[in-house]
Amino acid sequence: MTVPLDLPRLSVHDLLCTSALSPTDLEHVFATSRALKAARTVHTEVLRHKRLAMIFEKDSLRTRFTFDIGMQDLGGSAVFMDHRDARLGSRESVKDMAKNLERWVHGIVARTFKHKALEELAQHAGIPVINGLSDFVHPCQALADFFTLTEKWGQLRGRTLCYVGDGNNTCHALIHTAVKLGVHIRVCSPEGYEPNARVVNEAMRTAQEHGSEVTILNDPDAAAEGVDAIYTDVWASMGQEDEIEERNGIFAAYQVDEEMLARARPGALFMHCLPAHRGWEVTQEVMDGPQSVVYDIAENRLHVQKAVMALLMR
Repeated sequence: MTVPLDLPRLSVHDLLCTSALSPTDLEHVFATSRALKAARTVHTEVLRHKRLAMIFEKDSLRTRFTFDIGMQDLGGSAVFMDHRDARLGSRESVKDMAKNLERWVHGIVARTFKHKALEELAQHAGIPVINGLSDFVHPCQALADFFTLTEKWGQLRGRTLCYVGDGNNTCHALIHTAVKLGVHIRVCSPEGYEPNARVVNEAMRTAQEHGSEVTILNDPDAAAEGVDAIYTDVWASMGQEDEIEERNGIFAAYQVDEEMLARARPGALFMHCLPAHRGWEVTQEVMDGPQSVVYDIAENRLHVQKAVMALLMR
């Protein structure tokens, strides 16, 4: 028999950015993720007969599979809309798309280039909108990252996470989430590739409320010293393919290798959102080493996104 889930209300209608979530919201997401992961049977009653629209402007493995499978596990269904050849708003307005979809489905997950498209969807749709990735933030990824850390560490408060690499959407989501959880975060990027200043300034204000710290550095050796986990991502994100050669040269000193991992605390975890370019941002030895939790994170995308859908769409 399926054990009934305790599904509290979140303080938000949509999930566009974790900066909008309260620490209590984050705990609700993690608790629900934990319950769904521990269940020996799928909770097909949670979203029975509900439908999810999946609008994707970008290629995807983890986001597409985990949202689709997640809806099936919760008793609903998903309809995939491929927008890689025609971005949102090009064929018809984002407002009109939102107004149509809200008549047919019960939630929308969108994976877009422009964060503004997600904001427009959420503004005009009366149903929950979930950010499956935008050029600004990747909230579902950060939720899976920190949920994984709760499994490995238990208590997160007071731990230190070091992100090494491009100050991109994943980096922004990690910053927003870390400070709400009392996690200290160091971000180390080459000059000119630091995270968005507005994100950093907002996070620093939030950090004061929750006893966490945000530190921005350019020296990878100093950044990795004594941390509990080291996180990296690709040096050129989707849409930056023409910059790959230039970025590979600029970021070469920021590769996560065994020497960098050794600067962290003994047993420090290695994290990556995937896909990874082995031999570039991370060495083969670290990627496949005993301290790597990259596949645990990938698995937890399923459980965390099921929790998000259950909490927002029920």
